[in-house]
Amino acid sequence: MEQLRFNRVKTAHNEISQSLNLSLDSMGYTLDQINLLIIAFKEEGILNCYIKRKSEEKYKLFKSYAICQKSGVLGPKMKMGDGQVPEGFYFISVFNPTSTFYLSLGINYPNTADRIRSNAPNLGGDIFIHGDCVTIGCLPLTNEKIKEIYWLAVNAKNNGQSKIPVYIFPFEMTTLKLTAYLSIKENLEWGSFWQSMKLGYDLFHQTKKSLLYESNVAGDYIFKKQ
Repeated sequence: MEQLRFNRVKTAHNEISQSLNLSLDSMGYTLDQINLLIIAFKEEGILNCYIKRKSEEKYKLFKSYAICQKSGVLGPKMKMGDGQVPEGFYFISVFNPTSTFYLSLGINYPNTADRIRSNAPNLGGDIFIHGDCVTIGCLPLTNEKIKEIYWLAVNAKNNGQSKIPVYIFPFEMTTLKLTAYLSIKENLEWGSFWQSMKLGYDLFHQTKKSLLYESNVAGDYIFKKQ
């Protein structure tokens, strides 16, 4: 495996493979058959990893990890330097085994919806799930946790998963929470956008399948049922 040429990846493999394999085995999975899907909640500071076999359609929750530092406020990232963590539906686009922040997985921000919503000359970029527990707009974890998630992602890619989904929500988008957050004046501008994100939140939790989506002319999400 190409990634094992890098010392940090080799260390991650050596240190966490046994415990990771035991956790997967307890659910009836092995590393050589999994696909991965990641969901993060900014307000709760939680990153959930879901897995399935390549031959399956539905994901199951594997583990929840604590995001160890926060940056910005609720609401999507709109421009370079705003310190915001993006909100939206993305996929892993970069594997960086020699990251300044130990190990890192980059997401494809800005996506089409981000570009439609913002008229900033520079929307920024370099948004990662990474180690070292520091952040300006990323999703940081401790080094021990990023070892496990990085190794899961490496194996999912090695199993043929070309786009590992990463869904970043402002909060757990229950009807009660959405109503509460939209009652706050500072959040009103995100009403239509958050309502569209809730459709994706609900659809995933109903089907446990990866989402098919596009964006409308306002930069809100539209989902296709499978």
